Amino acid sequence: MTDFDDVLFPIGISIGSSAGPEFSTEVTEVASGFEQRNRNWAGARRRFNVAPGVRTLADHEALLAFFHARAGRARGFRLRDWSDWKSCSVRAAPSPTDQLLGTGDGARQFFQLIKTYGSGPSAHIRRITRPVAGSVRVALGGIEQASGFTVAHDTGLVIFDSPVPAGVAVSAGFAFDVPARFDTDRLEASAPVPGVMRFDEIPIVEIRE
Repeated sequence: MTDFDDVLFPIGISIGSSAGPEFSTEVTEVASGFEQRNRNWAGARRRFNVAPGVRTLADHEALLAFFHARAGRARGFRLRDWSDWKSCSVRAAPSPTDQLLGTGDGARQFFQLIKTYGSGPSAHIRRITRPVAGSVRVALGGIEQASGFTVAHDTGLVIFDSPVPAGVAVSAGFAFDVPARFDTDRLEASAPVPGVMRFDEIPIVEIRE
């Protein structure tokens, strides 16, 4: 997207942020007391509050510079969600067999990076569009590939030089960032003591790509 800057939100601030997925569900209670629920979104959207990560005057200055460069809500950027930023557990290193991307059919060359939460019919599949450069490991039939593919770091597509043979499983492991934007056009800080700046909330929301 043209209004997206492929830069990472300051790591030192994002480490202290709060984060989590959000769904949109309409709940209607009928006269009998039973509920009717309507799920509006197929997938979750992440929301963040990075205010807790602003601890020092240097953090404040870095945030101000970043906020001005993005013009508030106008431009998107990469954000590291430290609670969920790998194809595997955040405590482990990505493996080329972490996530099944699909199966070759003898003609297909493009496979989207995804992360699957849960299993069975209720599994939630998340498209990963902003992998971390140099982190993507790919396997064909469980065997890691050193070459023969490229990764688009602005879409999350794995592009093979030639079609993947029919019946061969394609898998990958990776680290990734969240495409995001500020959810405010205004920053308000207080200075409880000289040299210290405090924010109550700095909301950031995931961008769907």
